[in-house]
Amino acid sequence: MFFLTILLNEVIGWMRAQPGTSSLRALLYMDEVFGYFPPTANPPTKTPMLTLLKQARAYGLGVVLATQNPVDLDYKGLANAGTWFIGRLQTERDKLRVLDGLEGASAAAGSSFNRAEMEKIISGLGNRVFLLNNVHDDGPIVFQSRFVLSYLRGPLTRDQIATLMASRKAAAGGGAEGSGGGSQTVRHTLGGAAGQRPVLPPEIPERFQPERGMKREGRLVYHPALVGTARVHFTQVKSGVDVWETLTLLKPVDGNAPTAWDDAEFFVDEDTELEKSPAAGDCGYEPLPAELMRAKSFAGLSGELRDFLYRTHSLLVWKATELKLFSKPNESEGEFRARLSQNVREQRDLQVEKLRAKYAPKLKLLDDRERRARQKVEREQTQASTQKMSSILSMGSTILGAVFGNKLASASNIGKATTAAKNFSKIGAQQQDVAQAQESLAAIASERADLEAKFEAELGVIESQESPESLHLESFEVKPKKTDITVTQVALAWIPRRMEAD
Repeated sequence: MFFLTILLNEVIGWMRAQPGTSSLRALLYMDEVFGYFPPTANPPTKTPMLTLLKQARAYGLGVVLATQNPVDLDYKGLANAGTWFIGRLQTERDKLRVLDGLEGASAAAGSSFNRAEMEKIISGLGNRVFLLNNVHDDGPIVFQSRFVLSYLRGPLTRDQIATLMASRKAAAGGGAEGSGGGSQTVRHTLGGAAGQRPVLPPEIPERFQPERGMKREGRLVYHPALVGTARVHFTQVKSGVDVWETLTLLKPVDGNAPTAWDDAEFFVDEDTELEKSPAAGDCGYEPLPAELMRAKSFAGLSGELRDFLYRTHSLLVWKATELKLFSKPNESEGEFRARLSQNVREQRDLQVEKLRAKYAPKLKLLDDRERRARQKVEREQTQASTQKMSSILSMGSTILGAVFGNKLASASNIGKATTAAKNFSKIGAQQQDVAQAQESLAAIASERADLEAKFEAELGVIESQESPESLHLESFEVKPKKTDITVTQVALAWIPRRMEAD
């Protein structure tokens, strides 16, 4: 419970940092949600879960909850669920809770809900048969799933966890022996005994790297290094780059004179945590080249640092040529592809919505025409059936009147026979009207099929667009102008090392 509460709140924090979107960018899935979102109790996971169910979709975050008993879930959360996958339910309470939730979700979405029909469908679900209900669709869909074979054996025991982690613990233990908590202990023979801290002119700034994550064995000895800080401005109109970087370069000094900045360690927009005072206690200092004890040398090192950054430092930018999009400063290829994927998904969803809006009036018009044509067919069939029955009755009455009447060839009998014959002649006309109405209905159905095929073809073109994962990305470097490089300081830095007797 404690972990899930922290996790859900972290997800909410991440969610609120995202821009709003109508497309799905991430999914939070939670199985066996029993106990974390109950209808009566108020565990710490309930509030963040309800917040996610109410707000997450607007930020492109979907929430999927799974349970065997819907009665264990709070009704407020059920009313905010727009898509339901419902399987076979064992109890009436579960069915009633699902129906209440479906009705509330439909009311919130402004769609109609037929409770009696939905209850009938849910009660008739069999094994591996599920009901899909989306409040944005016209009606529910019943489908059957395949057999699924799962090798999950349930929760792991402590012994099984220990067995799985044994190799990792061994590897971590081996690595720890060769490292001093993250900083390798340097073992070498000093050229001479480490001396006292050299006295430098006040114009030369000194910085000390704190001793952290190192073994506390042996004498602490400071090794000289150069540390330079600079501000670099990258600008380029076509890619929209306009960013400042704060660089820190750390260069250990070996030999009798300072070397170039080629092998320096870079820190971009990071705090190197250099301090102005050394560690307390007995410390040694390795010899410092004489050139680094003159203030004028540091003025030259500042110019060398600016020239070095102008020659070597650049900003890597990725470009998706097909989409005419560029990566953000310091955005990796994977992050850029993830952003492209979201952008393409949003554009694709927008195109699909426009396509549906384009065809919706045409399909509605065909629906109306088809409904009227179907009514006409039924009306013509009824009229034809009535005419046929009327003709048969009229002919039968004429025959009976002629047989049992006083005069077979009376004017009355002849008139009735003539009327009956005319009625029989109308049957053909009525049947012809039925055939024409059926042809009109078939023509409308064919027109509808053609329109749906055209819609599916255009939809297929949209969905077959190249995925961001397969897009070809080009990389290029944005180099700064020399006037956009400002060296703020070059100082002498002392790096701590522990020297053992050997």
